[in-house]
Amino acid sequence: MAVPKSKITSARRGMRRSHDALRAVSVNECPNCGETKRPHHICASCGFYDGREVIEAEGSL
Repeated sequence: MAVPKSKITSARRGMRRSHDALRAVSVNECPNCGETKRPHHICASCGFYDGREVIEAEGSL
């Protein structure tokens, strides 16, 4: 069985876990409709991306 030879200090444990923290999701405002959207993603409410309509919005049939 694998058994550690010595105790792992809290500082070394913290250094190992330094990249495990969750990051806050960045949010931008859609220039077309003003709703919040993730950067570099199509707007879910209006279907616009980079100033043009990419998909038809759910409400516009």
